[in-house]
Amino acid sequence: MSTRVAVAATGPEAVEAGLRVGREGGNAVDAAIAAVMTSMGTEPGIVSHMSGAFITVLPPDGPPEVIDGNTEMPGRGLPKERFGAGVREITTPYGGGVTLYAGYGSVATPGTFAGLEVAQQRHGRAEWAQVVQPAADVTRAGFRIGGASALYLSMTKDNLFGWDPHARRLTRRPDGSALEQGDRFVNPELAETLEIIGSQGATAIYSGEIGDALAEVMEREGGLITQADLAAYQPEVRTPLPVTMGDWVMHTNPPPSVGGPLLAVMMGELAAREGRTWRDVIEIQRHVLAYRHHVHDKSTDLEEDGYALLAAVERHGLKGLPTSSSTIHVSTVDEEGRACAITASSGYSSGATVPGTGLMLNNALGEPELNRLGLHALLPGTRLASNMAPTVGRSSDGSVLAIGSPGADRITTALMQVFARYALMGQGLQESIDKPRLHVRLMDDSSVRLEHEDDPEMLAAATESGLPTVVHPGPSMFFGGVGAALLSPGGALSAAADPRREAATGVS
Repeated sequence: MSTRVAVAATGPEAVEAGLRVGREGGNAVDAAIAAVMTSMGTEPGIVSHMSGAFITVLPPDGPPEVIDGNTEMPGRGLPKERFGAGVREITTPYGGGVTLYAGYGSVATPGTFAGLEVAQQRHGRAEWAQVVQPAADVTRAGFRIGGASALYLSMTKDNLFGWDPHARRLTRRPDGSALEQGDRFVNPELAETLEIIGSQGATAIYSGEIGDALAEVMEREGGLITQADLAAYQPEVRTPLPVTMGDWVMHTNPPPSVGGPLLAVMMGELAAREGRTWRDVIEIQRHVLAYRHHVHDKSTDLEEDGYALLAAVERHGLKGLPTSSSTIHVSTVDEEGRACAITASSGYSSGATVPGTGLMLNNALGEPELNRLGLHALLPGTRLASNMAPTVGRSSDGSVLAIGSPGADRITTALMQVFARYALMGQGLQESIDKPRLHVRLMDDSSVRLEHEDDPEMLAAATESGLPTVVHPGPSMFFGGVGAALLSPGGALSAAADPRREAATGVS
């Protein structure tokens, strides 16, 4: 029997994958996993399956939970001289100029497959192979290159994706020229790999033939992931943070995530204020993001510091506080009142691959925003920092929502503004996503500047703040790409997607 689902994802292939699994009897969790696996295979350069992910689930009749499948610091059993090596420094024009580390030494232990499998076992209805198959089918048959991939690859095809022959083949036309938007692309090696994972489960990555191939190339090329790292990796099931906004109780990513606690504080502070002007939004962002810059970015215990942030704000308000890009998000709800939000990231990509598998590798260890303590500074087994904040919630009228966004440190500020408009100001879901956004940006030298889309009210608030200001012609992908799926009290399903990022929605 088919299940009615609403899906918001990053492209039509991903949406169709989720709807297909719903037609085959899967629920919202199955649909979200099918959609996110398809997104990871159809946005080359932007994200990959060898990434980190968080899956937030709200069952129709049970407590919500977050499955933490984030990346982890590798290097178990390696000599000290291996750390700090195996990377190449690359500067790209993306985001106004980003310097990052790529290469095999920039790759963290991936957790996405393990996290998705645990989420599917705990909350899904379909068979595991059934939710993996749509991604395999699409990558074998071919898909159209979207604008986000084409833009990113145009800036990174030579420096980031040019040094590894396997990565070159996965990011270019057969004749070696640059991929462009609308080009049809196939990845038969990835299709075969996905079918192996569909048959064997995530164990194929962590203890099977794919894991063996990953550990072998790491040893040969100076990376840090060992078979001991793969064998030790386990997803964590966590209790999400609750946040009340108007008639809604939302549940978001808890510590050691950075994004979830920051979002919880921002939304809670804004909900407590009367009027809610752009001056309020700027003040809240400035305080909370400054705290992140001074504490979380240099934290050696993200879980402890995350809960300390929440406790400080609860006791003293904002005055108690001292003063990341290649991400995808999928939101689903189903007719039974189940919601699932999944955000996944592979950093800016390492430019490295597992040869013969079609799998591209993350550069979570080389992403500057997430490694403020320095290259390879963490102990093996430590979960990496993350901005990701997939969020689910239920309203007092019975409505159910799944929402999230890509966008590095703009994830939290985008979701804060969208949800405030929807939950506190009574604006429509699509309208709340479409309207201009603002972001307070903490620079590496601790200076502050204000960035916003072209809007007269924002410009007036920015001028009043006295902060240096950058105005972006809107809509700009810099400010995230929010996707949301909604079940209304009467049983109607709907979905909304962001014009800032190629996105699609579908309802069955």
